[in-house]
Amino acid sequence: MKILVVLPRFPYPLEKGDKLRAYHQIRTLAAHHEVYLFALSHHSVPSESLQQMRQFCKEIRIYRLSRLMGAFRVLRCFFGIKSLQMGYWFSPKARKQYRRFEAEVQPDVLFNQMVRTMKYVSWSDHPKVMDFQDALSMNVERRMRERHGLSYFVLHFEFKMLRSAEYNAFKIFDELAIISQPDSEAIPQHKDSRIHILPNGVDFDYFQPMQVEKKYDLVFCGNMQYKPNIDASRFLVGEVMPLVWQRHPEARLMLAGATPKAAVRQLASDRVVVTGSVDDIRPCYAQSRLLVAPMRIGSGLQNKILEAMAMGIPCVTTALANASIGAVDGQQILLGANAQELADAIVRLLEDEALRHTLADNAMQFVHQHFSWEAAGEKLESILLQAVETHQTEKTDTAN
Repeated sequence: MKILVVLPRFPYPLEKGDKLRAYHQIRTLAAHHEVYLFALSHHSVPSESLQQMRQFCKEIRIYRLSRLMGAFRVLRCFFGIKSLQMGYWFSPKARKQYRRFEAEVQPDVLFNQMVRTMKYVSWSDHPKVMDFQDALSMNVERRMRERHGLSYFVLHFEFKMLRSAEYNAFKIFDELAIISQPDSEAIPQHKDSRIHILPNGVDFDYFQPMQVEKKYDLVFCGNMQYKPNIDASRFLVGEVMPLVWQRHPEARLMLAGATPKAAVRQLASDRVVVTGSVDDIRPCYAQSRLLVAPMRIGSGLQNKILEAMAMGIPCVTTALANASIGAVDGQQILLGANAQELADAIVRLLEDEALRHTLADNAMQFVHQHFSWEAAGEKLESILLQAVETHQTEKTDTAN
């Protein structure tokens, strides 16, 4: 098949969850199909990133979006009662360029990531599949609950607009995919058979146990511009760690991840290290006794937990973060519902080396069994083929 992939961001380097997912989807599809890529970007794409993707893509087109114009479009969407982030990622000029590219490629199927790219292909007569990735409306709704005043009003507006866009996706796309069952259940008409659960995977050749000195007791990692990660970092340092330090005052925490906001940088102290961007996240996992991911808001699947599991690092998290993973509390992971329960789980692991090893071994077996990029790629391929068949059937029925 000729597959035309449409992304809101260029998928390399892999510093964000949506880019990681898109990269491995393209990589696995390219093994058996011709992949063409149309990607939006707010900055120029380095040649090394282009080269990385050219090994999988027959042709690549990039449209550079202006952040200033994006802000203007957000304002217009607010008064035009449309999704703000869909407006931010949409450009009429970009759509014209995309249309020319689609006409040149004549793809067998289109594959879009997220509702942010929906307006680029809504007019097309080709078979279409959209990967919601996660339920953006649920993500915004959870953030909305923590806000007051103007920020609550804006988030509530965006929640309603995203929910409407997710609903409209059923009318536009032949097939739909999403990262987890909880995210599927948050989408309007989620019981519709066209939503396929398409989990992430782990690159097991890359994320393997490493024998290095343990310099830290805990690590939390992720894109530190992402609001759920910022919230989790502040919660961890401000509420969880003081309870841990009461019993283990020497415990050291590493906050590792790209482009930390000031709210994260300010958490640094003699017991908290904020690394900023790192070229290789694996040593951050390997140098730590355990990973803690105290997520309170957000949606989707926490890649950090899967990667830590694959590297033999025991994990502590919340039920919210584990919902899309499905690990068993006490066997493959430890869960906490609040600061005290998370602190108790952390202390329990710090004090029990045998439990750390048992949890890590069980988790490694679990992640290898359930989260393979190759298995996810095979499922995506079948979804794309099903979209082609569905589209052809609907056209035949319409003609008759």
